[in-house]
Amino acid sequence: MNIAKEGNMKIQSIKTNRTKARTPMFIIAMAVAGVCLTTGNVQAQEKGRTYSKSEVMDAIEDEFIFDGAVPHQSLDMEMNSGVLTIRGTVNNILAKERATVIAETVRGVKSVVNLIDVKPGTSVTAAGLAANIEDALLQDPATESYEVDVNATEKGKVTLTGTVDSWQERGLCATVAKSVRGVTGLENNITVDYDSQRTDYDISKEIERRLKWDVLVDDAMIDVNVDDGNVTLTGTVGSAAEKSQARYNALVAGTENVDVSGLKVERWARDEDLREDKYVDVADKEIEDAVRKAFIYDPRLMSTDVTIKVTDGNVTLRGIVDNAKARQAAEKDARHTVGVIGINNRIKVRPEELLGDAVVESNVRQKLMLDPWLESYKIEVEAVNGYVYLTGRVDSAFEKSHATSVAYGAEGVIEVRNRLSVLSDDTVVVYDPYVWYNYPVSWEFYPAHSEPDSAYPAMEDNEIVEEINSELFWSPFVDSDDITITVNNGIAMLTGTVESMKEKEAATENAFEGGAAGVVNKIDVSSDS
Repeated sequence: MNIAKEGNMKIQSIKTNRTKARTPMFIIAMAVAGVCLTTGNVQAQEKGRTYSKSEVMDAIEDEFIFDGAVPHQSLDMEMNSGVLTIRGTVNNILAKERATVIAETVRGVKSVVNLIDVKPGTSVTAAGLAANIEDALLQDPATESYEVDVNATEKGKVTLTGTVDSWQERGLCATVAKSVRGVTGLENNITVDYDSQRTDYDISKEIERRLKWDVLVDDAMIDVNVDDGNVTLTGTVGSAAEKSQARYNALVAGTENVDVSGLKVERWARDEDLREDKYVDVADKEIEDAVRKAFIYDPRLMSTDVTIKVTDGNVTLRGIVDNAKARQAAEKDARHTVGVIGINNRIKVRPEELLGDAVVESNVRQKLMLDPWLESYKIEVEAVNGYVYLTGRVDSAFEKSHATSVAYGAEGVIEVRNRLSVLSDDTVVVYDPYVWYNYPVSWEFYPAHSEPDSAYPAMEDNEIVEEINSELFWSPFVDSDDITITVNNGIAMLTGTVESMKEKEAATENAFEGGAAGVVNKIDVSSDS
């Protein structure tokens, strides 16, 4: 039998029975078809293009440079068989972890070994650090009621203990603690105490459901096995970022621990034929149920009452929440649900207690001062009836957007109006659901210039088109065959059809990374693509 024909037959079999895609013969057929990556020093080939591990590392460094939050100059990388090792020094633990998350979004990376050292620029006493973290947990609208104890050492090592109701609450506590200046390492010893026991079957089915409805994971070839609460995920995913997201989805009620060592990362797993069942037309009622269940797993929404209405894939959210981060978390959860093509967020923020403007200003200043990325900036804060205005100057668009996120975490804030100016006016921030997953703010796309028509591109239009195509190639989340790029005076126009909002957003980020001075994204989102 012709091997290429056999490969096509195998792909066709997936359309009727996805489990057959896990056979060794399918992997062999995909390799012969020229879509499986080789590793080590040998160049890999995909879609007729070859690239070496040094090119993969260059692509990762380009992502660091574009992001602006990871100091690429102080980092060294080496790569062997798709495993990336990063060494160097950063001044905060969030930058260290962000380096891993960014690297996982680059094609060719199968896993990341992060050996970066954290050395804060300023020292904080152990008692002072513990007190600052306790204050941060108390001020956060979601963690304020948790019973968590904090222990810190003079070297910035932090240990959290206590008991919470879910893995998501446990993770949120760690995120809040790491956001405090001076933390160099964190050991999370918080235990999860479930209200009731669940059978392995129930746990398995819940994980499969979460994988199915999460737009950030192509679950075609993931097997779930649960033994006495111990979850094992095996099979194949299309990127290291998807592997991390799959692990996150396995943290359901009843889970004791999660093993993803048997979940392989192979680029060919992003083949459109494997995803066909993921993006079939979904009934509005099914989308509504999936969004509602996503809210259950978000600790910022556990005590809120948000109504969900879905019309032709467009989600409208209504209700009243007591803090701004809950409003943003609801939009983020809906955005990451399969079948959603648009969101209208009409949720209103009404704090349980209206704090005076002076108190709100003080709360925001305290948050900004303790943040490891923003401590060195003098940001002016003014509050008017819970609306917070930020003015001042920062170095990058990332820091401007991060300041918004930090301010939203302060008690009493209803909305943030960010008027910070950016020193480097050629930087942009776009919403990347993998990189920004733990941040509740769903940023819109920030053009490099406020008036795109007057932008001054750094390259000729044809060069920008070439660079955007290159960025699309390195992204494991976008099929460049579905997108048409035209550039006029530095402004990129994107057209075509993709299967999810995730792909549309990723394409915009790729266009900015390719040197576009502005991006007009007219890509359609359709399950019929």
